[in-house]
Amino acid sequence: MPLYEFRCEDCGAFDVWRPMAESSDPAHCPECNERGKRIFSPPMTLSRTVRMKKVSSEPELVKRDLEPKAPRVQYHSGSRPWMVGH
Repeated sequence: MPLYEFRCEDCGAFDVWRPMAESSDPAHCPECNERGKRIFSPPMTLSRTVRMKKVSSEPELVKRDLEPKAPRVQYHSGSRPWMVGH
């Protein structure tokens, strides 16, 4: 089922999940119940894994708990270092 965007004159943009057959039907704002105008945007469809659209004005801070591993150094014996492991 696609997600459609609508805009209310007073409250701003809001999203509505609905079947494609109902894409042109009017939608009412969830805050003030006024009729919203559809904003042209491609429909967003989801598969079995539902991921809700996140709206935020701030970027999300991502922290890694693991310390980076030091690079593994290989020492070569002999005069041909390009033949490692042969």
